[in-house]
Amino acid sequence: MNNIPSVDLADFISEDPKRKEKFVNEIGKAYEEIGFVSLKNHFLSDDLVEELYKEVKAFFDLPVDVKQKYEIEGLGGQRGYISFGKEHAKGKKEGDLKEFWHFGQEPDEDANLKEDYPANVQVEELKDFNPTGMEAYRMLEKTGIYVLRALAIYIGLEEHYFDHWASNGNSILRPIHYPPITEEPKGAVRAGAHGDINLITLLMGASTGGLQVLRKDGEWIDAKPAEDELVINVGDMLERHTNNKLRSTIHRVVNPPKEQWGEPRYSIPFFMHPRSDMRLDCLDECIDEHHPKQYEDITAGEFLHQRLVEIGLIKEDK
Repeated sequence: MNNIPSVDLADFISEDPKRKEKFVNEIGKAYEEIGFVSLKNHFLSDDLVEELYKEVKAFFDLPVDVKQKYEIEGLGGQRGYISFGKEHAKGKKEGDLKEFWHFGQEPDEDANLKEDYPANVQVEELKDFNPTGMEAYRMLEKTGIYVLRALAIYIGLEEHYFDHWASNGNSILRPIHYPPITEEPKGAVRAGAHGDINLITLLMGASTGGLQVLRKDGEWIDAKPAEDELVINVGDMLERHTNNKLRSTIHRVVNPPKEQWGEPRYSIPFFMHPRSDMRLDCLDECIDEHHPKQYEDITAGEFLHQRLVEIGLIKEDK
């Protein structure tokens, strides 16, 4: 396997049971094998994608002092702007060569959440930045819920098992800017090798290159989706919940060849998190004599806090 498998969401949402079953098996097997797929026929329109990139580029082109007024202390990077080099891969000291923005959940009035989400930070200079970001957020959330429905069926759960937990969940949309590289980086890459924390990640912008995925045999392969496809991968929460049945695969964004150092890179991942009170205990459907329970019981909120400390976004007092 030299590229990640491609699947078509139109199969799952068709009225044809055979097509639906085909999608469930394709994505389930891919997530057992490599933890990544590229997905066509998602809910993001070409116009929305184009508009989002326009707004994102306009934001990152703002002067540094303007961007920094949107970097809010005390939020653990959950909302607003996070400046260059602040985040690092778990276990690494070098900050990644990127700056980014976080859009978060704006829950329904009747969501009955057990927690309060921070408010989104509004960018005064760009009137369409926040509305466009949140429209993309909704379409990615909708796509993610359908993917989780397919995975629920594959695992042997009721199809809508994840709906309550993922709707109004603590998900994050993260537009990332990897600026041009101006000098030989000292041990840093655009994004160090890591696994994602959340249930699943839906990524826009991987077609511009640089994303690599670690195969089971230890080889790195380039993830090369078609222009109109999203890359969607399993995160650590789902791996844990399925007792390692579905794989959260290590991946990275490598620096480009030297002749391309002058080009910036943009990518926009949507990290799909559940409500914080969702239990991530290993599912009974994924435990048997050959696959004993691998993890202690924990909630999504507890697990998230633990990991944000490990990657440097939350500082804990010693």
